[in-house]
Amino acid sequence: MSKKQEEPRFEETFAELEAVVHRLEEGELPLEESLQAFERGMTLVRALSERLAAIEQRVEVLVRGADGTLQRRPLAETDD
Repeated sequence: MSKKQEEPRFEETFAELEAVVHRLEEGELPLEESLQAFERGMTLVRALSERLAAIEQRVEVLVRGADGTLQRRPLAETDD
């Protein structure tokens, strides 16, 4: 296991966000629980957005070549 705790996979985080949205859409939660669910949903949205940005950067490294051709090169290791 790595030194830091492993984060859930993108798909797992997205599934949790879908569940939160579903609970909110049902409209059955008391106000305090709705607020907590909304806060959790916003935390998940931020985490997913950050992951998507990191993935976008990786894709750019893959496809950008000086001569316009598809090139592949090693990515720098990150703490992500």
